[in-house]
Amino acid sequence: MPADTAVPPVVEMTGITIRFPGVLALDAVDFSLRPGEVHALMGENGAGKSTLIKALTGVYSVDAGTIVVNGRPRSFSSTADAQSAGISTVYQEVNLCANLSVGENVMLGHEPRRGGGIDWKATHREAAAHLENLGLALDTQSMLSSHSIAVQQLVAIGRAMVLDAKALILDEPTSSLDRGEVEQLFSVIRDLRGRGVAILFVSHFLDQVYEISDRITVLRNGQLVGEYAIDELPRGALVTKMIGRELDELAALASVADRAIDRTGTPVLQATGVGRRGVLEPADIAVYDGEVVGIAGLLGSGRTELVRLLYGADRADSGQLEVRGRTTRHTTPRHAIENRIAFSSEDRRAEGIIADLTVAENIVLGIQARRGAMRRVSRAEADAVVAEYMAALGVRPAAPGMLAGNLSGGNQQKVLLARWLATAPTLIVLDEPTRGIDVGAKADIQRKVAELSAQGLSVVFISSELEEVLRLAQRVVVMRDRRKIGELDSSGVSIDDLIEYIANKREESVA
Repeated sequence: MPADTAVPPVVEMTGITIRFPGVLALDAVDFSLRPGEVHALMGENGAGKSTLIKALTGVYSVDAGTIVVNGRPRSFSSTADAQSAGISTVYQEVNLCANLSVGENVMLGHEPRRGGGIDWKATHREAAAHLENLGLALDTQSMLSSHSIAVQQLVAIGRAMVLDAKALILDEPTSSLDRGEVEQLFSVIRDLRGRGVAILFVSHFLDQVYEISDRITVLRNGQLVGEYAIDELPRGALVTKMIGRELDELAALASVADRAIDRTGTPVLQATGVGRRGVLEPADIAVYDGEVVGIAGLLGSGRTELVRLLYGADRADSGQLEVRGRTTRHTTPRHAIENRIAFSSEDRRAEGIIADLTVAENIVLGIQARRGAMRRVSRAEADAVVAEYMAALGVRPAAPGMLAGNLSGGNQQKVLLARWLATAPTLIVLDEPTRGIDVGAKADIQRKVAELSAQGLSVVFISSELEEVLRLAQRVVVMRDRRKIGELDSSGVSIDDLIEYIANKREESVA
């Protein structure tokens, strides 16, 4: 049931303003969180969601505005201050100690004491009780690392309850969960809501937002768009408020799947029997000028393994590669870069963005890597390249001197795309480029892929969203169980057709 609006808020933020050098990140934003509600905070990447959360949790100090928690004005200088006020956060990347047991993580810093030391028996007993209150029957002696991300997130929630959290912030908690795990998490969320806990929910999955939330607050460009009851804001209207343009404009993104591709010439890239023992059965793939080849399959089907072998991020032990008809080997990524092939990894944090470098430095990195250490990119050239690609991809905020680690996920993805486009590749491999980003940033990236392919750039595109693959790709390579099971011409193929093919196709055939 929605929270009673007559009840005073647990959290009330008024006129919150935060400035970074050259950037107004939040502009007089109001936000309130009431007991016994799930309140979704929505907006495009870069809208200010993370900044608002960091203001509430003591990571950022505010330049103007007030924060009131349980009726008391508060000024948080650290996350510990926020936790002591009853505000806890569970992040997408669980912030616990994987090398400790479940019980140790739940009770960390709050272990029962006996005789001057920790009473471990009581510690695990109390941890089990807190978890049981969430409907979780876990072995508290087991290592946290032995459990799935979903269970680790539930353990983090259990820890928040040890801290007697009155407000619980869940930041993209479902991005790595399957449907069953999402249902388990939602069951816990509903139970906590019923006990009067105020929950701030951040997710880019609109279906989940409408399934679990009572209210929605929308931010855009660091400003408050509005606060709405869930049943008063249809999904189309939500998207329009998030991105500042009509949903029909996104729907008007022309499908490039029907664009004719000339396959009579030599492919940009042709792989024959490329594989690696225990990782991927030998597979063939060809990509022609201006063609988008999608790779579809379930998680673990071999999609990423295939493209990593093509790029040289992992070394193939079978098969042959040809680039424009010339036999080559990609034993390292440098070989692929020399052949004007770029690769954007699905793990943008570990294998893409360098968080401690600026946006500009991240973009120029690809050009510098291609030239080598002895041929430095001049300041004038770097400034021109950075300005061009930040504008072309709509990187926000438009602050080339900002640390890339401070950008939202969608804008980090745009910076990665800018890095590789700046190297003038003839083929770019994009592995899950739109995962974990909002609908506006996703549409921007899809539109740019369509535009670039129409200009002659060849693209290999991996996405777990089959509708996205069918919209962008002329051909779809289908993977299952670490092998290629076939190809489909995407023209006229529906999502249901593709799902059926993934699930039931028995032998490889090229459509």
